[in-house]
Amino acid sequence: MCGGDQVAFDAAKPVMDCFAKATTLMGPSGAGQLTKMVNQICIAGLVQALSEGLAFAEKAGLDGNLVLDVISKGAAQSWQMENRGKTMLKREFNFGFAVDWMRKDLGICMEEAERNGAKLPLTTAIDQFYGEVQATGGNRFDTSSLITRL
Repeated sequence: MCGGDQVAFDAAKPVMDCFAKATTLMGPSGAGQLTKMVNQICIAGLVQALSEGLAFAEKAGLDGNLVLDVISKGAAQSWQMENRGKTMLKREFNFGFAVDWMRKDLGICMEEAERNGAKLPLTTAIDQFYGEVQATGGNRFDTSSLITRL
């Protein structure tokens, strides 16, 4: 997710390709950072929905692993489900992208939304949920730890 001049991007791309799975010029300078904001907004929403779904499954007495196996084959499938669903059920959060980092990123998103007029009600709420995780000592937990507050 890069922003900048096409000529500069083309010159830097071979180097970025050595350490990045993909490199895409998103537009002028700043467009890469804005795209990263979109990514973080989407991830936060997905993790919250996955947390609620798995917590619901547990409360309903369903086998969470079986639920994941079934719904991951349909429209609900996501990277978060595939890579974090089972660890969420086990309450394992000692890896991955930390809550502190997500809150920093969501703060950047909300600042930009204030500037550009975008409305982020769900992102604002989820940022507060991550604040609750931090308040219980989960600062360095993976972002999938949102399920702990449910």
